[in-house]
Amino acid sequence: MLKMLGENWSFLMTDVTKGPEGNFERMAFLFDTRKIKLSGLACELVVPEDQLKSIKADALKKQFARTPYAVSFFSAGKTFILVTLHVIYGQPKERIPELKAIAEWLAEWAKEINELNNNHNLITLGDFNIDREGDELYKAFISTGLDVPKDLLGLPRTIFKTDGPKSVTFYDQIAWFNKDGDIPAISLKYSRGGNFDFTKTALKSLSLSTKELSYRISDHYPLWVEFDVRD
Repeated sequence: MLKMLGENWSFLMTDVTKGPEGNFERMAFLFDTRKIKLSGLACELVVPEDQLKSIKADALKKQFARTPYAVSFFSAGKTFILVTLHVIYGQPKERIPELKAIAEWLAEWAKEINELNNNHNLITLGDFNIDREGDELYKAFISTGLDVPKDLLGLPRTIFKTDGPKSVTFYDQIAWFNKDGDIPAISLKYSRGGNFDFTKTALKSLSLSTKELSYRISDHYPLWVEFDVRD
């Protein structure tokens, strides 16, 4: 892909996540260096034990299945930190402690970075394995004030079509804080967002089934959001 995009594109990614729950995945950021620059930070999320105890005594008995990965970027005088993650799959109730721990950690970090510079912005994105808007998983995710843009509500997340109440899933999210309590709102001006149905155009010459296409590219539609970085 980088060979096709050209020398102006670059990327950062984690090592392979080993173990059955990690599924040998990596977290990665791909970016156009003509539009944004790295601002220096690249880290993986580790929640301190005392913070976990404040959430619940047994909130997280082990490491995250795939440790969330954060990288900061700079564009037009604005710094934004993107945190990408893939929450444990398992049973729905098993995801709640991880979602709660992540929400608490992001809230604390958002407050800290804004004490230093109000042009710093924290945005989280990835596969949160949330089944439905309003369920216990979603409530854990938004428990500290994370806000999902309305443009993304109701959009299908998976390329596998289903009918009835399961037709709209909430697995993937992009979210940030919009002035909830003592957590400052991001300084970026949100413009719009959506998803992209690549099944209509990608690898059409190969006549692949939906399942085969999911192995070649993804079983999820990409989500996207757009911000105005200039006044």
